Amino acid sequence: MNTCDNMNFEICIDSVQSAINAQLGGAQRVELCDNLFEGGTTPSAGMIKQVRKAIDIQLFVIIRPRGGDFLVSPDELEVMLEDIRIAKDLGADGIVSGALTADGNIDLETTDKLIKAANPLPFTFHRAFDMCKDAFLALEQLINLGVTRILTSGQQPNALSGADTIKELINKAADKIIIMPGAGINPDNIKSLIEKTGSKEYHFSGRKQFSSGMIYKNTMINMGGIPGIPEYSLFYSDVNIIKSVIRNAKAAIHGKEETK
Repeated sequence: MNTCDNMNFEICIDSVQSAINAQLGGAQRVELCDNLFEGGTTPSAGMIKQVRKAIDIQLFVIIRPRGGDFLVSPDELEVMLEDIRIAKDLGADGIVSGALTADGNIDLETTDKLIKAANPLPFTFHRAFDMCKDAFLALEQLINLGVTRILTSGQQPNALSGADTIKELINKAADKIIIMPGAGINPDNIKSLIEKTGSKEYHFSGRKQFSSGMIYKNTMINMGGIPGIPEYSLFYSDVNIIKSVIRNAKAAIHGKEETK
């Protein structure tokens, strides 16, 4: 397993190929999702099983029954609890999930049930955190619940924009919980993000667009009914992008630039 001065890199993936590429690129962990265009939803049992077979690095699984907001109904909670059980049975090393109340606070009761279902696996509270009304109240609540880490962009569109808030969260966390920056991290901004936050963990997808192998293409139809989402493109985490982020992170730690 490749480490960068005790730093960990988690790759957000939605395919077996991206999982393989994440491991080849030097990541320590993947977060397996479905529907990344919706911010990530629970992957299928088949996908979890095949990714587990394909990689030796840590496999965390997101548990989110749908896109949209983070309000969880009683029926959705039952789905999530069952999905956690399945993910654990299939060899997941950690669970990524969470829930909010309608007024923008942590749903303490629901999140506590999710954490207990995930036990003894580590629990990451996902970017629902960035939709909270009060990030620092949420931080204290998640510490008290026993959450292992928080994935956050500092409540901004990307982690670099939210770096000041991320740094403040890290300081207030005082090693009681891991604060992991994520959103928009790439080879060009990882050095600045490390300098601004001092975080030891980073989350990114490293995705690159690849052309479909289809020869015949019906370009008149959007299968999801959403214009702008390409029907004949594939998106995989790219080995070279991942390596470049890690290489530039190492350069930042050593106080020098390395050739990309």
